[in-house]
Amino acid sequence: MAQVEIRLPKMGESVTEATITNWLKEVGDTVEMDEPLVEVATDKVDNELPSEAEGTLIEIRFDKDQVAQVGDVIAVISTDGESAPVKETPAKEEAPKAAVEVMDQVEQAVETANGGDLDKNGPSGKFYSPLVRSIASTEGISMAELETITGTGLAGRVTKKDILAYIDDKAAGKVAAPKAAAPAPAAAPAAPSAPAAAPAQGGMLANIKPAAVPPMQGDEIIEMDRMRKMISDHMVMSKHVSPHVTSFVEADVTNIWNWRNKVKGEFKKREGENITFTPIFMEAVVKAIKDFPMINVAVDGNKIVKRKNINLGMATALPSGNLIVPVIKQADRFNLTGLTKAVNELAVNARDNKLKPEDIQGGTYTVTNVGTFGNVMGTPIINQPQVAILALGAIRKVPAVIETPEGDFIGIRYKMFLSHSYDHRVVDGALGGMFVKRVADYLESFDVNREF
Repeated sequence: MAQVEIRLPKMGESVTEATITNWLKEVGDTVEMDEPLVEVATDKVDNELPSEAEGTLIEIRFDKDQVAQVGDVIAVISTDGESAPVKETPAKEEAPKAAVEVMDQVEQAVETANGGDLDKNGPSGKFYSPLVRSIASTEGISMAELETITGTGLAGRVTKKDILAYIDDKAAGKVAAPKAAAPAPAAAPAAPSAPAAAPAQGGMLANIKPAAVPPMQGDEIIEMDRMRKMISDHMVMSKHVSPHVTSFVEADVTNIWNWRNKVKGEFKKREGENITFTPIFMEAVVKAIKDFPMINVAVDGNKIVKRKNINLGMATALPSGNLIVPVIKQADRFNLTGLTKAVNELAVNARDNKLKPEDIQGGTYTVTNVGTFGNVMGTPIINQPQVAILALGAIRKVPAVIETPEGDFIGIRYKMFLSHSYDHRVVDGALGGMFVKRVADYLESFDVNREF
């Protein structure tokens, strides 16, 4: 019988596992080529996986809510129309040596600003991913304690789910408190320096737990959904990793306001879609990044990674109230019409939950529009591992002093605030302030007679 094994594909540069959220087919169902087969969720995005073959689904190896690693066989399809007895295959079967080696290469290639100070390999030789090491550092879990956790990943690897379950059990008293570290052997005088690394990453914050919240009469308890939990963790991590500083600039966007009103009808007729203010602002950001390329960087330990491409993230609110950041790759290669189409397409796909994993990866700088909600300004949190983020405030019609050769007078202008948050480890006030001022300069000098 001809069979095709459906494996969990690689779904991004830092994604090593996914949770099965829903099977769209049952054993015995006929499956067409490229027909949606299963819904999965990663730390970055939810997605449907299409079938790689045409035939009959004869085996499902991972149940709903189980976690599969990249490369795992999650289902089997018979391509000759025959059925086969469904074998009980444990989800945690030992991975072939070749698969383990592939996972080693994938996971060891993952380097983020979130890796913590723990070594990637423990004394036993077991490999720990950057995400697991970051959680361990934040929670004050030593390498010796980490080594005691039973892993459910490939070759017994400790996954995010494993360490979070261990933390919950520890908090509930189901896990014995770790024994005090034994004195270092005389032959290894450098060993005591290892525990000292934890305060550098987590410090006293690692031991601080949120205060208990006693329920009051009439309260409603709402469980965070998966995406809200991820956003929460990501925001806390960002504030912990990066010392945030925010600079504010007010920009006169009267020319942009008048130009858009003048061309939006013709643009809609010619291109078949609306032109908003967002792509115009994105264009100004791209120009400013070219002028100040050290804004387009990331921090890797004591190294600064200067990005070649300008990949602009655009924070987008979802109908659920959650937030996602799709990315315009190589935004500097687009003209204004191209930026408009890219912005509109990503926004629609985000709202319709049709973003692909690659659509939200690789961002090097992020723009968020708090003005959409009527906010004048904000203090946005950096989207790690980037080092800066720009918030666009609401455009307001205000009285302003207008300077002319004939003298100054008061007039009505359209103005907005730009709020620029940046990582003070690598972006000083001069660079952060000059950058946002340059964005404002480009907006104010917009040509009202510009052709598109």
